[in-house]
Amino acid sequence: MSGLKLSRLFQPRHPLFWLFVAVNLLSTLITWLLRSVDLALPVMLLLAAFALANAGIGLWAALRLMATAEPSNPPPT
Repeated sequence: MSGLKLSRLFQPRHPLFWLFVAVNLLSTLITWLLRSVDLALPVMLLLAAFALANAGIGLWAALRLMATAEPSNPPPT
């Protein structure tokens, strides 16, 4: 992808930004659970799979945000 700009990552008016924030918060919670709570192996594997999926979704959202400009403000009515 060409034209990626890190400054475009912060776009609070873009719904994809809030998905990015939510996925990162969920990944933080899952990581904390995996490191601090003794869980059964199947539960640990399931949470690890969710953490990897969250990382993938977060990366996808970040790349999409950096590749697009912030949506313009709608004209006043």
